Amino acid sequence: MNMKKSKILSYILLFAIISAMIMPSSAMALNDPPLSSKAVVLVDIGTGNVLFEKNADEKIYPASTTKIMTVLLAVEAIEAGKVSLTDSVTAQSSITTALGEDGSSAGIVVGETMSLESVLYCAMLSSANEACNMVASYISGDIPSFVKLMNERALELGCTGTNFRNTHGYPDYNHYSTARDMALIALEAYSHPLFMEICNTITKTIPATNMSEARVIGNTNGLINNDSELYPGYYYEYAKGIKTGHTNDAGYCLISSASKDKISLLCVVMGGMAVEKVEKTDYTNFSDSISTYNWAFENFSYRNIIDTTDLVKDIPVKMAKDTDYVTVRPETAVQALMPNDEDNSSFDQQLTIYSEQEGKDLVAPIEAGTVLGEITISRDGVIYGSSELVACSSVDLDYAQFIGDKIVKTLKNPLVIIFIVIILGLLLTYAILVARYRRSKKQYKKELESRRRVKENTLSERQASRNLSSKGSGSIQDGTAATNGTGSDRSASGTETVSKAEQDYFDEFFGRNKK
Repeated sequence: MNMKKSKILSYILLFAIISAMIMPSSAMALNDPPLSSKAVVLVDIGTGNVLFEKNADEKIYPASTTKIMTVLLAVEAIEAGKVSLTDSVTAQSSITTALGEDGSSAGIVVGETMSLESVLYCAMLSSANEACNMVASYISGDIPSFVKLMNERALELGCTGTNFRNTHGYPDYNHYSTARDMALIALEAYSHPLFMEICNTITKTIPATNMSEARVIGNTNGLINNDSELYPGYYYEYAKGIKTGHTNDAGYCLISSASKDKISLLCVVMGGMAVEKVEKTDYTNFSDSISTYNWAFENFSYRNIIDTTDLVKDIPVKMAKDTDYVTVRPETAVQALMPNDEDNSSFDQQLTIYSEQEGKDLVAPIEAGTVLGEITISRDGVIYGSSELVACSSVDLDYAQFIGDKIVKTLKNPLVIIFIVIILGLLLTYAILVARYRRSKKQYKKELESRRRVKENTLSERQASRNLSSKGSGSIQDGTAATNGTGSDRSASGTETVSKAEQDYFDEFFGRNKK
């Protein structure tokens, strides 16, 4: 019986081992952090990539985290030179707009004047609603115009589920957002040093005004304020900023950042709860933020997805000496913050080779380090980074190939072909004319030679006749003399006749008209 049980246990163990080996990586994925808040988004500040999300696109009420957008617009106006931190701002009667009886306040009253810097600190540290209205009136002239600007800026940042109705986040059914949208707004705010300086301040002394003595205000963010009266016991040494928020409809909200081991994260927690416990009340916007940060710092690290030593691709090269390709590598490494137990195979690589993109051949010579393309790293549609692709080594030009290619290309040029045809035609015509001329000249010489011989024979015969005639009598001599005269005339006439025949032949041969 025991032996049978042992066999069964052995089979079970073997099955477990095999299952673990063949189980897909998705089934062995990193466990999510245990959270109780309604919506959570954790973002890698370096890339903007979301590492964790829970109900990221569900409608939520942002409460006082709205003030992040209000102060962001003021900081951007300061950076643009439209206003200055030292500007004096006087509280108008409009500061009481939509404040509510239980809204948070820094005690600013109508007619009170303070610097814009003091107003911004009141808005972020004390979460003063009236300070936000002061900012709006000073920046835009009136509150409605500023709220319109808030919504326009949200759209510019990529927010798709946000609608602001006031500057401070006091409850309004039509004043809403999402955890993802608030992360986008906070990421932009994080990029402004002045904003982070304000929101990461623990306490601030507001100088005396025309209506008040100097006052000391403290930050409501328990993650950075170890002496927080509202939320004690949540100090987190790696945290910086950003803003708390709370209403009955919104629950307890917190947007913060934290940096550790060169990893910088932004966490948005919305719809947190106040859970009564024996030792204290647990505000889950703080405890969930800390849990999320710890989970990420323990399980994520930056790793090179591609390195500068990786050989990415061999690209064919025309007219190269001693090779027919060049190898490219990334000029810079691409890093990603990813789970420690995940390998690089889950990432997609998109290559762009410029010569291929342009439909052209890559031609030598190529120097080492020449940029020939780029590589983009992504996963699930999210881009993690990109790098230019450069040649690993130099490729020399094969001059024999180069010259041969130039000749071939030149000969394929239509204009060159036409020129060559014309030249060949002229040469052929010239050759034909020369051949005809030489043939005609040869025939002409033969004809002249033939006529010369005829003439010589004729003259010889006449000379012989004259010699025979000279042997007669004196009477005959007179006759002979007369005859000689006649002969001379004939001889002369004969000579003239031969020359004319030669001219007739020449004219006939070359097509001249006889005149």
